[in-house]
Amino acid sequence: MEFSKSLTVAAAGLKAQSGRMRIIAENIANADSAPASPGAEPYRRKIPTFTSHLDGETGARLVEAGRIRRDPSAFRTKHEPGNPAANARGEVQMPNVNALIENMDLREAQRSYEANLNMVTSTRKMLAQTLAILK
Repeated sequence: MEFSKSLTVAAAGLKAQSGRMRIIAENIANADSAPASPGAEPYRRKIPTFTSHLDGETGARLVEAGRIRRDPSAFRTKHEPGNPAANARGEVQMPNVNALIENMDLREAQRSYEANLNMVTSTRKMLAQTLAILK
């Protein structure tokens, strides 16, 4: 029973971190995208959230991806008078995505993913050893 519980917890963690990495990758991909027209709002950074719930079958607390929030911070401005989205002063609003922060978040998500993957691997090894003992 404890083996299945640990596998369930690790699988939930893998799924949550995978979703987190997808959102971070979307932020990085849109970091330099300008709006299509003057006055249009550029891409707004997305922030993944997590929730936990009690799994009735295993009795474990599982993490899952929660609501995706939008970052309310101000947009960056860039002076590009030739850009079709530039205002009268030649400034273009750019996304509020900081590539350095996104890369740090991505590294943290990758490490959490790896930790959950190691938990699955360790549990599988323990299961194999248990079965070998019972033979």
